This record gives sequence, structure tokens and C-alpha cells, in this order.
Amino acid sequence: MKKNSDLTLSAISADLKKHRTDALVVAARQTAEGPQLLGSPLSAVDAQALEASFRSLGVTGKADDVHRLPSLESMDADILIVAGVGRINGEHDDELLRRAAGSVTRQVTGVEKITFAFPADTVSAAAAIAEGAALGAYSFDKYRSEAKRAEAANETTLREVVVATSASTDKALKTALQEVAVVARHVHEVRDLVNTPSNDLYPETFAQHAGDASGSLSVSVEVYDDARLTKEGFGGLMGVGRGSARPPRLVKVSYNPRGKHQHIAIVGKGITFDTGGISLKPALNMDQMKSDMAGAATALHTVLALAELKAPVRATAWLCLAENMPGGNATRPGDVITMFGGKTVEVLNTDAEGRLVMADGLAVASLEEPDVLLDIATLTGAQLVALGRRTAGIMGDPTVRDGLFHTAEAVGETAWPMPLPEELRPSIASQVADLANIGERNGGMMTAAVFLEEFVGEARGSKIPWAHIDIAGPSYNDAAPYGYTGKNGTGALLRTLVAYARNLGSKN
Repeated sequence: MKKNSDLTLSAISADLKKHRTDALVVAARQTAEGPQLLGSPLSAVDAQALEASFRSLGVTGKADDVHRLPSLESMDADILIVAGVGRINGEHDDELLRRAAGSVTRQVTGVEKITFAFPADTVSAAAAIAEGAALGAYSFDKYRSEAKRAEAANETTLREVVVATSASTDKALKTALQEVAVVARHVHEVRDLVNTPSNDLYPETFAQHAGDASGSLSVSVEVYDDARLTKEGFGGLMGVGRGSARPPRLVKVSYNPRGKHQHIAIVGKGITFDTGGISLKPALNMDQMKSDMAGAATALHTVLALAELKAPVRATAWLCLAENMPGGNATRPGDVITMFGGKTVEVLNTDAEGRLVMADGLAVASLEEPDVLLDIATLTGAQLVALGRRTAGIMGDPTVRDGLFHTAEAVGETAWPMPLPEELRPSIASQVADLANIGERNGGMMTAAVFLEEFVGEARGSKIPWAHIDIAGPSYNDAAPYGYTGKNGTGALLRTLVAYARNLGSKN
């Protein structure tokens, strides 16, 4: 398995006359007049000749348009790569560069060293290129046969990414590249977890991974087993997990640096496989339900990334881990369960299980009275209906919701703020319990969030600032790869959560 930790990120001067590399990457942008080279280090003669050949080569300048060409004599590189950056125009340029760099490392194989000669006059632009390249350089071959893995081991693997930039002497760039490498590595760890099949990743082994991944980091890991969950009244986790031979777990991962800091708690949905329970899902695409733990994977590695970055913020992840199976002991539609904290819920649909385990997590996380409480989950199919495959929905306290939205914009991730209409609350009323676990079908993404809000506690006399992030679509890409995003697990929103938490810490 090619790991991001094997990849070196560095920056050099934009003058490449004496720079040796396996592949030199130049940018082509879309314009009304056709594709044009952008910020190229090539000589005027070479640049003019290359541009003149774009049409015959099929170069368009569009995003994900990557062409591998023979190198030019004036450059000390084995190959020349022309990468499309789209209609770059001064708005969101860093993200366009990030995606273009990721598209190159995702598509180009057989080289050890790639040098990007994109337009990068600032630290942020150079860091974006490096980050995109690191994110795109991902593969998952753990389950290939030994013969296939040995064959892959003999192939040249990308080991070094170099960014040519006029900001190379800025001391801030070295720090930025180090931070980019850390965050990209944890995105890859989330992808690995999401891509791991459920026969190997289930509540117990997920909890073990949390401990192993913590390594030498300054974090503590506490695992609640099924006996403790039963004793302490975690009815959501136990109710969802009771149909499986593999009992549920609740894992608390805490990063608590010295000093007084803002505290952010992140509750993550970790359904390691979701059959729907007694309310069984259709067989088509059920294999993708191994990804229903992406929220927990993201919460875990957000906290681990913050610890590795030594961020000045206290962070706690609560991983709500269960397997939703239709066993003989499974919760039935119509059953009433008592959640952590005492509220009762009538289970009208066992396939609305994520909100049950998350409710337990929100309730227990609230006891520590964090300054901000977030939850992240592959919660509803309604999220895809409302916002599509790539855009996460964010709901909750307007200040927290909008802060997350603007942070996502800043780091290049796609999310959208959604309301919590008051008229949805009556739809989750139950005739026999405090709440029902499903309600109004229309606006189902928001209805689920309205349910979760019932379990957010108070701190210092007022409700804890809270937001819910639904990543049902963005967390798993079953369509064509794009930019730095390949097939299957994506690691979506980890970069947003890390940046948001670091911003919160900067307010100390």
C-alpha cells in the first residue's frame, strides 16, 4: 500500500535551469481563445511551440486534463506533463491548483520525482499545490494477492514532490509544507479505514485501530465495551448493535495540551456495516455500507492530526461504533429504547440507526461541557438528494454552522449551510415515547438533525454551540475520480475540521 508518509514535499526557486526531475508539470488554462500555458518556466520559443501543438495533442486546459509528453531539450526532465487548471481567474485559484496537482499524481505513474511549475507566487498557492499532490498520491492495495503486490512493488513509486515557487525562501512555506504532509497523511488514514472491508473492520478492531494509531502522540484512548455500555445506559448503541455477533463499542480519544484552551468535541458515526437491520436495505450497492463509519474515522483522525500538529486546542473524539445486523436479537420496528441520559425513543425504522448511536454520543459528550460540539456522520440518503454526491450539509447553531462553511470554502472542500425548520420537530413526536427516530420524509436530512439536536446538552446555563455535518455523499466516491479524489473513500471534511479546530484554538 502506497502511504503518504513515504512522500517528501519541498519547494525550490522558480528558476529550473539546473533542476533535475523525472517529470516537469506545467499548467494550461481554459480561455475563450483556447488553452494557454500559465506561468510556464519554458523558454519563449519552447512555450510557443508547445502551445501551437495543443490542438493536435488534444490539450484543453480543463480540470483533470492531463497529458504526458516527451521532455524538451531545454529542461532536465524525462517527461513533460501538461495539466489543465480550468478557468483560473483570481477566484478560488488555490483550489484549482490543488485539484490540478492532485489530478496529476492520481493519474501519472512510473516516476519517483515530480516537479510542479505552476503559477505559485504565494505561500498559500505553493502549499495548495503540494497538498493536492499529496492527496492525489493515494492507492489501496492491502487486499491484492501477494503476486499482484510484488508486481506493484517493482514499479516506480512517487517519492518526492517539488513545488517551484517564488515564495521558496519564505520561512512560512517550510512550516506550511510540514503541516500539509501531516493533514494529507491523516486523510489517507481515513480513506484506508473506509476502504477496509467489514469482515476486518468492526467495532472491536476499529477500537484497536484507535489505540494503535495514537502511537506516541499525546492522546489518551478509552474504550467502553458492551458490558459498560449496558451498565451505563447507552441504549442507542446497544439497541443498534444487539443484532450483531460483534458487540458495539464507544471510544473516547482525548487530546489535552497543557494550559487553558478552547475545547472542541467531535462525535462520529461508526456503523461498520449497515444492513438496515430488520428494516433491511435493498441488496443493490449494499457493499458500499462498509463506508458507514466514515464519520467516526474522520473524527478520530481529526483529533490525531491536531495532536500531531500540537494545535493549541483541546479536542475529544467520541467514536460511536456498532454493526447494524438483522439477527435474532435485533431491535424491531416499534421497539422503545432508553438513550444515555434517560430520553426514550420509539424505533419506527431500524435503518435510521445512525442517529441512535450519535444521540448517545452527543449526550455523553455534552457532560464535559465543550465550547463547541460537532458531529459528523454518513447519516441520510436525503443529503444526496438535497446536495448531491460532493457537497456536505451543515446544520445547527448559525455561528458554528457558518464558521464551518467558511472554513470548508477556505480549505477547498465543498459544504453548504442548511436550516433546521421548526415545523420539522412535531414530525418526530411519538405516541408512546419521548421521540420517534424518523419523521417528515421531505427534508429528511434536516429532520435527522432536528432529532440529534434533542440530545445536545447545556453548559454554563445555555445550550452548547453545536453543528451537525452530513457526509453521506462526499465520504464515498462511487463515480469517476476527479482532482485529488479517487474512487471509494475520500476523507472528506477532515481538512475542514482540522482547520476549524485550529482557528478555534487561535482564539485562546
